[in-house]
Amino acid sequence: MKRVVFNQKGGVGKSSISVNLAAISAARGYRTLLVDLDVQGNSSHYLGVDEANLPEGKTVADLLKQTVGWFGSMPAPEQFVHKTPFDNLSLLPASPVLATLERELEMRYKIYKLRDALKTLESEFDRIYIDTPPNFNFYSKSALIAADKVLIPFDCDGFSAQAISRLMDNLLELKADHNGKLEAEGIVVNQFNPQARLPQALVAELAAQDTVPLFATYLGSSVKMKESHHQQLPLIHLAPGHKLTGQFVSLYEELEASEVLA
Repeated sequence: MKRVVFNQKGGVGKSSISVNLAAISAARGYRTLLVDLDVQGNSSHYLGVDEANLPEGKTVADLLKQTVGWFGSMPAPEQFVHKTPFDNLSLLPASPVLATLERELEMRYKIYKLRDALKTLESEFDRIYIDTPPNFNFYSKSALIAADKVLIPFDCDGFSAQAISRLMDNLLELKADHNGKLEAEGIVVNQFNPQARLPQALVAELAAQDTVPLFATYLGSSVKMKESHHQQLPLIHLAPGHKLTGQFVSLYEELEASEVLA
C-alpha cells in the first residue's frame, strides 16, 4: 500500500501527519517507508535524519537525478533508503537539490520514475507513506502517480476550504491522465477546536459538499506536537498516552480498517 499525504496549501500538517502515521505503522510491526519529497525536508528532520550527515548522493533527489540522461536508467532504489532510530521505520530523505532538479526532470518527462522506484521497493515494505510539497508541482504529481491512495489534510481554515474543490479537480484530472487506480481516501480534519464556531462551520461545509469523505477522527491542536518536532520523536514514542497521540492512533486504525475492507 502506497499512501500520499497531499494538499496544495501549506501549513495544513502534511509532514506531521505523514510522520506520525508512519511511526504508528512501524510500531505496529509493519515494515514502513516514509518518502520525503518536500524540499524543506521537514519529515526527514522530524525523524532525526539530517542530509549533512548522510553519505553523499543518498537522498531522493539523488535517486531521481540518476535517471536523467540519454541512457538514464533507474538505479537500485534500496541504496537510497536509510534506517531511522525507530524499529521498522525507514526513510527516503529529501534534499534542497530537489528545487534545482525539478525543471530538468520535468523537461525530460521523468514523472513516472518515482512510481517505478516505489514499485521495486514494495517487496521490502508493507506500508509506504509519501510526504509532498505544498503545491501541485512535478514532485506532487509524481507522488500521486506512484500512490494507491491520497490522504488530504484540512486545517480548519477558510482558505483551505476554498482550495479543496480546486484540489479535487487536479486529482481527478491526474487520475484520468496518469493513474486510474488512485483513490481519494478521505479528508483528515487537523488542528480542530471543538469549542470554536468557525472550525465547526467549515467542517460542516466540507461534509455538505460530499465530494470526498471525512474521516471520523479529528486531530486537535496541542503544544505537544511542537515538542514532538523539537525532540525529533513521533508522538507514539514521545507521549503514547497523550490525547493527540490517541487521535492519531484512532485515525491510523480507520485507515487500516479500510485496508481490510478493500
